[in-house]
Amino acid sequence: VQLQASGGGLVQTGGSLRLSCAASGEIFSNYHIGWYRQAPGKERELVATVTSGGTTNYADSMRGRFTISRDNSKRTVFLQMNSLKPEDTAVYYCNAQNKFRAVDYWGQGTLVTVSS
Repeated sequence: VQLQASGGGLVQTGGSLRLSCAASGEIFSNYHIGWYRQAPGKERELVATVTSGGTTNYADSMRGRFTISRDNSKRTVFLQMNSLKPEDTAVYYCNAQNKFRAVDYWGQGTLVTVSS
């Protein structure tokens, strides 16, 4: 699976962005998809995940502000980010985990910068 993340950019505090993760290659519906982020000088952390069946999960600090969704027909997962804060500044990566095999793939990342 090849993953292409897009949608990052510069936004002011309180603003919104929608990230997209487009997949190509294997059967998309066989994959659980997650968004992760890595801020400068910090470790990569989980943002949100959506299973192949559509069940979602969020990190506590993102719950209520971020929404993850998937469109299997478009082979794309979205991350709607609202009420953005400067601490949300990071490179955001999408990850695809096969639900049948212990393999996963990473996209190249998209930079989100939230100005104060």
